Amino acid sequence: MDLDAIERRVTELEDLEAIRQLKARYCAACDDNYDADAIAALFTEDGVWDGAGFGRFEGRAAIREFFRTVPRRMAFAIHQVINPIIEIDGERARGTWYLLSPCTLRRQGGERAYWMAAVYHDEYVKLGGGWLIKSLRGESRLWAPYERGWAPAENGQ
Repeated sequence: MDLDAIERRVTELEDLEAIRQLKARYCAACDDNYDADAIAALFTEDGVWDGAGFGRFEGRAAIREFFRTVPRRMAFAIHQVINPIIEIDGERARGTWYLLSPCTLRRQGGERAYWMAAVYHDEYVKLGGGWLIKSLRGESRLWAPYERGWAPAENGQ
């Protein structure tokens, strides 16, 4: 293997790890009471956050404003993202991640624990040597009350 091939492989491995770290920082900021400034900083200026039933927000400022409201509806969450498939094409990349998150929603009459599962479909761009989120689309797969779970128990119990 020649030096150019080795450099390309090292760059790709570094980019893969940088994207994993970017996603981890996104999850950590969400789990830190939805730190709107930290979340918005992970997106490009014209980035898009599309959270299915939560809405679609275009631009870093709109993403920041949305996340400032989230703690009023979601009291707690732990984002666990797994099974990433990341495809890099030069300065652009796509990623698919599975999400499993225990969370607490605020509703009239109090708070209620839920299981949430989703699939993230992300696009990334490398700007100034670092990776940012160009778009994030969450595809909801499951919202189940904690105490009931997602499947009926045997004998209706």
